[in-house]
Amino acid sequence: QVHLVESGGGLVQAGGSLRLSCAASGRSISSYSMGWFRQAPGKEREFAAGIDWSGDSTYYADSVNGRFTISRDNAKNTVYLRMKSLKPEDTAVYSCAASLCSGYGCYAPGAYDYWGQGTQVTVSS
Repeated sequence: QVHLVESGGGLVQAGGSLRLSCAASGRSISSYSMGWFRQAPGKEREFAAGIDWSGDSTYYADSVNGRFTISRDNAKNTVYLRMKSLKPEDTAVYSCAASLCSGYGCYAPGAYDYWGQGTQVTVSS
């Protein structure tokens, strides 16, 4: 069982930056692909960023590509999401998730086995 806890969310002005953290416990996530998803009020959960087990491969939704950076530290059992040039449309609850998926299979929420509770990110205009 993998227990995930996100932190680092908050209120930021448009154009600002935040770094989210996802700390895992229960077992090592070193063999898991990890993803960040977000869900805005009244909208479906959507994929934001993903990273393979080694950290060598990262992938992003078009809406965040070039502004968000996902990374991981397997020694600390933690995954990060660095967000810059934030926009009001980035406002959402951001959740991290763990999966044994690979490649294109990692874009779908259904591919993930473990989820955190989420952290709120609010971007004001």
